[in-house]
Amino acid sequence: MRLRRCGVDAVLVEVESLGEVAAARAALAGLPGLIELVPAARTVLASFEPGSAGLRQVQEVLDRADLSSPPAAGSAEVVLPVVYEGLDIELVAETAGLSVEEAVALHSGAVYTVAFCGFAPGFAYLTGLPEPLCQPRLETPRTRVPAGSVGVAGEFTGIYPRASPGGWRLVARLADDAAALFDATREPAALLSPGDRVRFEVAS
Repeated sequence: MRLRRCGVDAVLVEVESLGEVAAARAALAGLPGLIELVPAARTVLASFEPGSAGLRQVQEVLDRADLSSPPAAGSAEVVLPVVYEGLDIELVAETAGLSVEEAVALHSGAVYTVAFCGFAPGFAYLTGLPEPLCQPRLETPRTRVPAGSVGVAGEFTGIYPRASPGGWRLVARLADDAAALFDATREPAALLSPGDRVRFEVAS
């Protein structure tokens, strides 16, 4: 673990794994003066009110924390209706050594956890992807992936909240009646937050 100061009132905590990120985020959550915690794949950014005592306690709190024991997923569960007609569903199934039906059952049968958010507003990196579906990105990224596309890449699955370039293998799309992943007029604007559990439900 390494701490890097970010300006006067923030610190970046560097760790070794997603599990340590979750544990560090949980340990820091109650510090006084904390404004925001921003987890990523191997870091947690903690920012504090100016002059807060919380910033001075970061090292001590992390030294006492057991970073090898990530907290259980939060109680919030979001169910997203999806249609499994992604452009790469046959490629994903073939790479996994499965039929398309088996790949769909595997992806929709898992319970995922939001590890962190980024890339675009509302985009959540979901862990818990079954091992056969952990596959590399496309060799050549697409210049435009439609909004609502559900993809897999490495150990993650996720949903594109808006049209953008992207190299994830696409397995599905959100159903037309699914809630918006990001709505600036909603509080909170992002549908998914770190720690949330997520399930995909095959839309009828």
